[in-house]
Amino acid sequence: MSENNQMVRVHVNIEISATALQAVVANSKKMVGTDEKGHYRVDTADALADLISKFLNEKGFDQFAADIENY
Repeated sequence: MSENNQMVRVHVNIEISATALQAVVANSKKMVGTDEKGHYRVDTADALADLISKFLNEKGFDQFAADIENY
């Protein structure tokens, strides 16, 4: 993606598998670990958003969205 392409945050409803969501939650917890009280301090919704954004950026979503045949 072009360095000059402005990014915007959108809030959408998407369908993902329960397996993928479980993996995001589990891996996010592994990355942060627990605090002194044994609680996880991670926003898994933000982690999911970041992961999907990274995937879309790396896999060329701009080109995919531009192709009318994908609609």
